[in-house]
Amino acid sequence: MLNLHGIWDLRDASGGHGCKLALPGDGITALHEAGLIADPYFGRNEYDLRWICAADWVATRSFDCDRSDMVLVVSMLDTVAEISLNGVLVHRSDTMFRSYRIDVSHALRKGANEMAITFRSPQVEAAKRQAAQPYFVPFSANNTPIRNGNMLRKPSCDFGWDWNIALATFGLYGDLYLEPIAANRIESLLISQCHSAGLVEVAVTAHVAGQGDVTFSLCGQSATVPAQNGRAHAILAIKNPALWWPAGQGAQPLHDLLVTMGDQRETRRIGLRDAKLITTKDAAGLGFKFAINGRDIFAKGANWIPADALAGRITVQATRDLLQSAVDANMNMIRVWGGGRYEPTWFYDLCDELGLMVWQDFMFSCHIYPADDAFLSDVAVEVREQALRLHHHASMVLWCGDNELIGALTWFPETRANRDRYLVGYDRLNRTVEAALKAAVPHAVWWPSSPSPGPMDFGDAWHDDSKGDMHFWSVWHEGRDFDHYRDVSPRFCSEFGFQSYPSMDVIRRFADPADFNIAAPVMESHQKNAGGNARIAETMFRYFRFPVGFENFVYLSQVQQGLAIKTAVTHWRSLKPHCMGTLIWQLNDTWPVCSWSSLDHGGGWKLMHHMAKEFYAPVFVSAVPVGEAIELRVINDAAAQDVTVSAVAVDMAGQTRALAQATVHVAGDAVCALSLAKDRLRAGEMLAYIWAQGGALLGGDHFAPLPYKAYDLRPAGLSHKVTAKGAAFDIEIAAQNLALFVAVESDVAGRFSHNAITLFPGQPASITFTPAQAGATPRFTLRDLHSATYG
Repeated sequence: MLNLHGIWDLRDASGGHGCKLALPGDGITALHEAGLIADPYFGRNEYDLRWICAADWVATRSFDCDRSDMVLVVSMLDTVAEISLNGVLVHRSDTMFRSYRIDVSHALRKGANEMAITFRSPQVEAAKRQAAQPYFVPFSANNTPIRNGNMLRKPSCDFGWDWNIALATFGLYGDLYLEPIAANRIESLLISQCHSAGLVEVAVTAHVAGQGDVTFSLCGQSATVPAQNGRAHAILAIKNPALWWPAGQGAQPLHDLLVTMGDQRETRRIGLRDAKLITTKDAAGLGFKFAINGRDIFAKGANWIPADALAGRITVQATRDLLQSAVDANMNMIRVWGGGRYEPTWFYDLCDELGLMVWQDFMFSCHIYPADDAFLSDVAVEVREQALRLHHHASMVLWCGDNELIGALTWFPETRANRDRYLVGYDRLNRTVEAALKAAVPHAVWWPSSPSPGPMDFGDAWHDDSKGDMHFWSVWHEGRDFDHYRDVSPRFCSEFGFQSYPSMDVIRRFADPADFNIAAPVMESHQKNAGGNARIAETMFRYFRFPVGFENFVYLSQVQQGLAIKTAVTHWRSLKPHCMGTLIWQLNDTWPVCSWSSLDHGGGWKLMHHMAKEFYAPVFVSAVPVGEAIELRVINDAAAQDVTVSAVAVDMAGQTRALAQATVHVAGDAVCALSLAKDRLRAGEMLAYIWAQGGALLGGDHFAPLPYKAYDLRPAGLSHKVTAKGAAFDIEIAAQNLALFVAVESDVAGRFSHNAITLFPGQPASITFTPAQAGATPRFTLRDLHSATYG
């Protein structure tokens, strides 16, 4: 194999703006690293850099080769591009979502060679394709300031989104190498599992080119069979298998499946597990839950978007850190959202290792898409390739047709005026995706769209909570109170969210102190959702006394975000088994921006992520207002156990008085441990409670029946002591009065063990901080609700 990754020469088609381009990588990162453009993420630089996507670019390199009978292997080529070898055009591509094997023997020379990749302007090419359509195909213009993103098989969010920068970059992020033309080759593998008591039968079909014996090996079992009519098939029986489980449910053992044919070999790392989506009709409607190895799993997780807006900046280690943070917050599922990209294979390997179930959207989101034969034919090939590449992963539990395309049928003047035309077009696309998936991987678990009431149902899954999966956006987009989350009872909520500002260390990366104002043009340019800043501020007026200063505004925005999502998750978890999953929008950010994420760009934990670690804990007690009472419901995702719940009233001085205690046995379903009349709380009191198992404290929380602004908070009187412990620092914090949402910030990067805590007088707490760089000496800043809003 001759790897063609490395340093290429880049220039625009007119011959200007020359620099070096590292492949894999993207052109905008290359231009920035060469000093030819300003940092795209700083200030308002984005708007001065959109000329890049309006131009054509050419990357070239020379290389030596000792033979000419070779194929060129290319993947994740972004996007409309032509590859020439020694002046001979060898390939044209207009999709980032397929890979290619190109016979270049007619153009390759022994000795010196010159390769060129011409990247056509995505803005220009998308417009050409729109103009060629027999009718206008609408796109989500409020999300994508670079127009016609629905015309190219490229990440939709590259054209902009309500959390993303709009630069529509170009580059190559996958394979680029030459290998000899082989007489025999393993083209693809189809892998399925059949589980029974104490036994897993793993069926493997190898699709091959050429003739010869094919050997299959897994867990000490092997079989050799001759290839016939382009395929070889074997069943490997694994007795007493070590099963793969989602995070929090068991271990994640993985095994190497090795398939060889002569000197050709393919390896797939698989976990032995049985995964099902169970959609059973019941009195409420149509259920929606995942079962792994016969065990019902409550899905706790978040939506995944690309790890960076500029793909050349994405690394395995940084992505691992983001996914590890999901697991560390007690999540067990991520949804790879349909407006981004199919991630590289190593991404799904990480999910396998970490026990993160993957809900995989196909890459269609929020637009109307072409429905002509050529487009659909290309989509079918894309779907087949991605399904065969990824289906073997233990983490892969669901393939979903698209994101919000059913809803998009009602969003545009054209679709409302001629719904039949666009509905037929959508049906053609969705059926193409489903048919291609099932032809490639017959056992694949399929769901037609998200949100969706179910197959062959085009109902309103934004407001109908009785069936299928739901996207619930009324609180954010309609400005409803947080309590409105309790007005719906979804079977599975796959999108819901509330925005906050990024942390101050992230803001300092894109803004100068002069811009530390939510109305400053720089801050507004890092808020891509129309009206988002105003909505954050208006909601603060509703729940809090207004913060003092910009940094306290940022802190309080994160507290507010955490409270919104906590209200939704804890209520919906308390409905188990009626509700069996919540996926927060969103886990991560593509660049430094105000957004719905729980992790900052760069991987830092916002306060919501710390709060998620608590409200997604295996055993949690949710306070649910029901009429004139507050129910304390015990949620248990672990083994059946007895849980003791103790409730007290607490005043603003932090003084408590006992209210009630109860012990309940909790297996799979949520159980109400206590029901307390609201009038048992006196004026100026909140409810506080803890839960324990066998005398061991599991957790604690508080519940404010009124908005926090209604309480006369007292100065917390915080004090803290820092002690170095190896590479980490222990921060012991004490309070003189009730202290709410006590948060610690550091002036160096690192990870806090927990944050946004409640403190009572006489009950100090310890938080551990581990710097990202060994040897760093951090300085800490403490904030709490009183200091943020009273000054």
